[in-house]
Amino acid sequence: MNALYHHASKLVAIGASAGGPHAIETVLGELGADMPPILITQHMPEVFTRAFARRLDEIMALTVVEADATEKLKSGTVYIAPGDRHLIVRRQGLELFATTDAGPPVNRHRPSVDVLFESVVSAAPASAMGIILTGMGNDGARGLAAMRHAGFLTIAQDEATSVVWGMPREAVKLEAVDGSHILPLSKIGPAIKNFVKLPI
Repeated sequence: MNALYHHASKLVAIGASAGGPHAIETVLGELGADMPPILITQHMPEVFTRAFARRLDEIMALTVVEADATEKLKSGTVYIAPGDRHLIVRRQGLELFATTDAGPPVNRHRPSVDVLFESVVSAAPASAMGIILTGMGNDGARGLAAMRHAGFLTIAQDEATSVVWGMPREAVKLEAVDGSHILPLSKIGPAIKNFVKLPI
């Protein structure tokens, strides 16, 4: 199996809120360009998400874009949810696409982390990893639990390195992650690299 096909069969989904921009920058900074598609929902106002994506694209080895309409997922690319749209993974035949949706808020948020994580389960990639980072509230906990129950690898940022240990705490309470996968921020990037090396 060549690397391109291998990576196209995997994806990483990340959700964050308060403290998330720094955490996301830290995690992505650990990664080279040879990664599967990475989709990120960060609670952030509409006017800031495009600038956030542009800034990350300038400093990362990965290509970082604000998701727009419907596009085929590409290896080495990070898709940031627009500030006023849910980010959703959809399957068309054997291919996976990132789409955006202006549906109602979920957990008072649009974009919602739960919407992203639950769409990964529905799209049923060959292998996926769900990560919930620092943030207030409970958005993402239910979706991360769904990912774990579907057999995907799930990770939550630990309390010590979170700005607000709200979203990760709620995920832990729902048993969306096991104890060995509650990680400090510095270990989440390496965990993604290890996930990429795993056979499908």
